[in-house]
Amino acid sequence: MGKLYERIDGRLRTFIEEQPVFFTATAPLSGDGHVNLSPKGRAGTLVVVDDQQLAYLDFGGSGAETIAHVRENGRITLMWCAFSGPPKIVRIHGEGEAVFRDDPRWPELIGLFGAADGPGARAVIVVRARRIAEVCGYAVPFMDYQGERTLHSEHLARKTDEEFAAYCEKKDHIATSLDGLPALPLPLPARTV
Repeated sequence: MGKLYERIDGRLRTFIEEQPVFFTATAPLSGDGHVNLSPKGRAGTLVVVDDQQLAYLDFGGSGAETIAHVRENGRITLMWCAFSGPPKIVRIHGEGEAVFRDDPRWPELIGLFGAADGPGARAVIVVRARRIAEVCGYAVPFMDYQGERTLHSEHLARKTDEEFAAYCEKKDHIATSLDGLPALPLPLPARTV
């Protein structure tokens, strides 16, 4: 039996913050456009800002479909599922916004992530919840969490800001999505914080 929530608080907030992985889903308005579904990890890269809003770090290393889709239409769904403990799936359907390095809100937002921030952060995705739902996770398997993978953060930590900007510019589907939508603004703004 599913349950709807008006806000993210109490045990729901705790559940979200304790999960080592979550998933994001976005899509363009075009009916024949590519739906994007991405796993997200790295401890500390998602924060519950308040009872209606979350934010997570968007790092380099992959495409920019999520950025392109939220820039076009704002639709985004975040999902967490329990791989240990009681079975549960939580979905937050919301309105997403990509906040880039040159946005005046960047210093405040990036400060929410403390030590999880890194040189590869190219945007903060802010999500305002429109629908918060919990359903059973009876079919989700038990899985053991072994720890964080460090390859991504180590790889990006070796790059200067200029090298990271050049890395972003040479990758396919960074400035535009698979469907040709504007994605990450290039040249990548320099980090000021």
